[in-house]
Amino acid sequence: MSAKYIFVTGGVVSSLGKGLAAASIGCLLEARGLRVNLMKFDPYLNVDPGTMSPFQHGEVFVTDDGAETDLDLGHYERFTHAKLSRDNNLTTGRIYEQIITKERRGDYLGKTVQVIPHVTNEIKSAMRKVAAADCDVTIVEIGGTVGDIESLPFLEAIRQMRQELGRDNTCFVHVTLIPWIAAAQELKTKPTQHSVKEMLSIGIQPDILLCRADRAVPLEMRQKIAAFCNVEEAAAVVARDVPSIYEVPLNFYKEGVDALAMKYLRLETKEPDMSKWEDVVRRAYNPKDEVEIGIVGKYVEYEDSYKSLKEALVHGALDSNLKLKVTWVEAEGLEAEGYESQLAGFDGILVPGGFGKRGIEGMLNAIKYARENEVPYFGICLGMQAACIEFARNVCGLAKANSGEFDPATPHRIIYKLRELIGVEEMGGTMRLGAWDCVMEPDSLAARAYGRTTISERHRHRYEFNREYEAVLTGGGLRLTGTTPDATYVEIVEIPGHPFFLGCQFHPEFKSKPLEPHPLFREFVKASYANRGFLKAEKIVRAEVKA
Repeated sequence: MSAKYIFVTGGVVSSLGKGLAAASIGCLLEARGLRVNLMKFDPYLNVDPGTMSPFQHGEVFVTDDGAETDLDLGHYERFTHAKLSRDNNLTTGRIYEQIITKERRGDYLGKTVQVIPHVTNEIKSAMRKVAAADCDVTIVEIGGTVGDIESLPFLEAIRQMRQELGRDNTCFVHVTLIPWIAAAQELKTKPTQHSVKEMLSIGIQPDILLCRADRAVPLEMRQKIAAFCNVEEAAAVVARDVPSIYEVPLNFYKEGVDALAMKYLRLETKEPDMSKWEDVVRRAYNPKDEVEIGIVGKYVEYEDSYKSLKEALVHGALDSNLKLKVTWVEAEGLEAEGYESQLAGFDGILVPGGFGKRGIEGMLNAIKYARENEVPYFGICLGMQAACIEFARNVCGLAKANSGEFDPATPHRIIYKLRELIGVEEMGGTMRLGAWDCVMEPDSLAARAYGRTTISERHRHRYEFNREYEAVLTGGGLRLTGTTPDATYVEIVEIPGHPFFLGCQFHPEFKSKPLEPHPLFREFVKASYANRGFLKAEKIVRAEVKA
């Protein structure tokens, strides 16, 4: 079968949900029995998002091969079973880096290197490389918005792909906006019309329009869009806002998005079985109770900084038919006296990853509170390192214990910087990136959660637990329950006897899916909900005592 492509572009404004749209289409095609792969082109000049501020770009998603990628790849993996790598996310910076390397090497034989054909050829080559990875359909998302200068080479490349492959092998999906004008009390189609006009001006006729709207769109308005934008009426699809992103594939199925794509790509498949997704949505909308988790982080002002983390907690809550209530707690706000009042009432506390010393003392206070009050605690990456520091200070008596990242002069460097070059050079330091194996103690909380003793998880960090302090901390009661197979690096720490106190050096959130919740998040949410029941019972007893 010839390679088939679906190209997803966006118009009017950014942040319309192109990534979710691409992931949802991939989900539907998989349900039809097709093998899919997805990729994202980002127009910015950074080589990858690894050195970008979370406030600028949101979460950095990490693949098994250690690539630091756009957060949309997280959507792709959560909604499909595509195996993603560094080949699935390319930026303008990486494209130009590859071209300049070739030019310096003399690969172009002295020719003038230009956007067309050299840049567009590099983009097309990247798409073909991903499509060759044993799949039936490759879904390609172009970042940015049509009309942006930086997006033009990518749009030109996909225009050329249609010329080279033909209409039967390419399908253009364009995501636009139908805004509600409050003053006029009307929905307006003009932004969508202008966006399609912009696409036509560069030689691309969209096949399917996904029109974002916050309310129902009348049939006559859809007919108007179809007539003005030169698509069939069924292809003017209303992508209405939904409370749960996991309803998007079901809505696309009801609107016939996958059937249209099959028709345009000349593919015949079975009807998709969406029963598992229907069950997820049913549980999302009919919870038996709620569970409240406090996330104590450094980048809480911008929730996309913790996108995979939030979704992994949602998956854990859905598994227990619970509604997740997340409270974002700025770590710096916990550094003053009286911080306990901000943490009281949480069913569980989570400290996620991060870089730099800002807010660390607040995180240590949150961990101390969770440890002493038997509140379920889950520490991820920096959250594990901070848990080790807190334990060293407040249980083992090493008052000045710290990480070399936060205090290079500390007399007790519980966490230290990698010395060996085992990762990649980035901003002057080495990082441990991508999938690493971990061996767990058979009787540990982690091993019970996973149901096995050997796992592989993804990493993104520079600093490690210093095993010179192993005897001191384990003598105080901390257990090191997971290490790399060669026992060089500590991966998991636990406190026995606590309802749930676990820190892991890796990022389990990157491998959680709505249909396959990650074991550690699943068990953390269960423990937090059990604590919620305990807190309720304790309040009842206190009320009875007062009475």
